[in-house]
Amino acid sequence: MRLSRGLLAAIFCSSFTLLIAPCLMGQQLQQPPPVIRSFVNEVLVPVVVRDAQGHALGNLTKSDFQVFDNGKPQTITGFTIIKRTTEASAANSSTPSPNAIPSPAVAQPTSPPQRFVFFLFDNYNLTQTDLASAQQAAIKALDSSLAPADMAAVLATSGTSSGLTRDHAKLKQKILDLRIKTLLRTDEHECFNVDYYQGDLIINKDDGQALQAAVVNVTHCFRNILQEQAESIARSAAQRAVQLGEYNYRKNLYFLRFILNGMEPLPGQHVLILVSSGFFTPDSEAMTLKSEILDVAARSNTVINAIDARGLYTTNQGAETTVRIDQDTEQDTQRLVDQYRRESMAANADVMRELADGTGGTFYHNNNDLEAGLRALISGPDYTYLLAFSPADTKPGAHHSLKVKVNEHGLTVQARRGYSTPAPEKAKK
Repeated sequence: MRLSRGLLAAIFCSSFTLLIAPCLMGQQLQQPPPVIRSFVNEVLVPVVVRDAQGHALGNLTKSDFQVFDNGKPQTITGFTIIKRTTEASAANSSTPSPNAIPSPAVAQPTSPPQRFVFFLFDNYNLTQTDLASAQQAAIKALDSSLAPADMAAVLATSGTSSGLTRDHAKLKQKILDLRIKTLLRTDEHECFNVDYYQGDLIINKDDGQALQAAVVNVTHCFRNILQEQAESIARSAAQRAVQLGEYNYRKNLYFLRFILNGMEPLPGQHVLILVSSGFFTPDSEAMTLKSEILDVAARSNTVINAIDARGLYTTNQGAETTVRIDQDTEQDTQRLVDQYRRESMAANADVMRELADGTGGTFYHNNNDLEAGLRALISGPDYTYLLAFSPADTKPGAHHSLKVKVNEHGLTVQARRGYSTPAPEKAKK
């Protein structure tokens, strides 16, 4: 399914605004500094290592790491330590770390970097309630977290952009102007609702229990309906949910990839904060798109942080998101309906976790204090390790699982989970 011309135009305009805004402000981008480059035969793996207190460590060396591609150990060919830029450290940032071992794919900085912060609101999937909470939190977090030298932009996945600016009033107004888009999702306020997660189980995985849960919802809404009719309605709703869900994730992932490509010429460090209620990404096409996004993020020195705007939801679902049938419904059936709702909410969060882990970012979730979360995400990790290796097996169109280990106990490793090799050209359209 291809993107519409209207969306492509919106994406291009917003990305173009990002690139030209510094020049319009008199911030001429002089000769672009070296940026991370990824060759076909080299995979870049950003890694953040934290101690038991959650602090990012910056004193590890190349020998402390092991990388496994599909379970097979790899030789680390490149190793770089990236330290987060602060106003206090910017003056000394041109001095390379004594632990940094340059990779052919990773250019070393030659001038003090500048920091760019991008707030990307997923208004295709945010609910009205979630958007309102995220707007209030972002407006409060801006002044206390953005440094005076930081440039920032507010974006929406539907294609709008504030442009890069240091004007906090302009950024706040753009946040207030954001509106949700309901075109690419099912209506959760309908009497019965099948979302993409449950629809995928019914249509693509032939899950009988998922269909049963949907049929229960239909019979609750239409009294005295025949079983065959209820099942037909449930299947039709599932098919529609799958079609909308596929279009939804493609719009979001294509937009994100396009924006990251637009960041690459910008100097210095980039932090992209994805504000979303999550969306489901189950198939191989989504896996390939996510791999491409992680590649571009590594090349452009971009950390993707994500915040789940739903707040606390894992153990205590609110009444508006929990389907209640009636007192006559068997408890086992009610548990089945609630089970798919919980599983769906968790599955929708996976894409945010994956993008954050794969770029050395942070996924802030299951917490109602969105303001504190945004303040932490604006800062980004203090240290990120960029590992590089050359895979032996580069079969076109294959997906590889990745695992990174450190030789010290008691540390938490956050790293990219996998990558996909480019599909053959003849398969692309």
